[in-house]
Amino acid sequence: MKLPKLMLLCLVSIVLFNCQPKEQKQETKKIRVIFDTDTNNELDDQHALAYLLFNQSIFKLEGITINTTSSGGNMELQYAEARRVLQLCAADTLPVLKGADKSFQEILPTIDSSTYEAKDAVDLIIKEAQKPSDEKLVVIAVGKLSNIALAVAKDPSITEHIRLVWLGSNYPEPGEHNQNNDTIAMNFLLNSKIDFEMVTVRYGKPSGTSAVSITKSDVDKWMPGLGPRIEAPVTGRHGGEFYCFGDYSVNLFEHIDYHGDPPSRALFDMAAVAIVKDPSWASVYEHPAPIFINGQWVERTGNQHKIKIWENFKKDDIINDFLKSFPNSK
Repeated sequence: MKLPKLMLLCLVSIVLFNCQPKEQKQETKKIRVIFDTDTNNELDDQHALAYLLFNQSIFKLEGITINTTSSGGNMELQYAEARRVLQLCAADTLPVLKGADKSFQEILPTIDSSTYEAKDAVDLIIKEAQKPSDEKLVVIAVGKLSNIALAVAKDPSITEHIRLVWLGSNYPEPGEHNQNNDTIAMNFLLNSKIDFEMVTVRYGKPSGTSAVSITKSDVDKWMPGLGPRIEAPVTGRHGGEFYCFGDYSVNLFEHIDYHGDPPSRALFDMAAVAIVKDPSWASVYEHPAPIFINGQWVERTGNQHKIKIWENFKKDDIINDFLKSFPNSK
């Protein structure tokens, strides 16, 4: 039986079309992250968290774990500030879990109990680290290291599955808020096999995240109205009602001290998120893991465990990218 000429041409076209190689749509793998934070301390934690939330095409934020440090109040205040930022960024379904109020050394003897302090945060870190994955779970820690140290003490096997990016230390000099709030936790992790990256602070020096700063006039110029507008207002930690993160940012900067000339405020924690997103925004080198003893860094040149040390941050690139990350950036 002969097919009509038109039908024959159609069949040939279909066969040829199906034989063409199909383009494979490659999806970029998101970076799996846990954000470990003393959220109510100063104002950089809030901006780092917002930066993560507005980069969800890059990051898969598995959860936020909370700790307390000597600034920012008790666990309830730290937790409330994290929830506040999530609401203002229209992301309030993400899990926020309470962690260490006390130090690593104080909590460690209790970790075999069923109700020890920091259990919820520790359980999340272990669970996410144990998930099968081609890439390590990135824990961006921007406070003391108690939660992560407790997780490693509870399950040492997770060191193979975690990349710890810690905002802390004035290395090679002593001092620094996050470090001093739980030095024993830091030393414990430096003595472990965890992939440890130190994002230096270095107060007042151009080589640390202290240089990633912004003036109040720039905040007043750029931040008002930024971010999705939510329906019900959120009450800020200093009072007032806010419908977007940008307006809340302006309020936070109205209740903070400034340093330097011109007077500005560092966004330390935001830089830690930035270098995970784009490592070209700072320089990094490997170094045998030191240890902190009697208020001083002690070098261990023969130590086979190497850590990474980040410095020389590109302030303009980081702050410009932060501003562009908002869905309604100007």
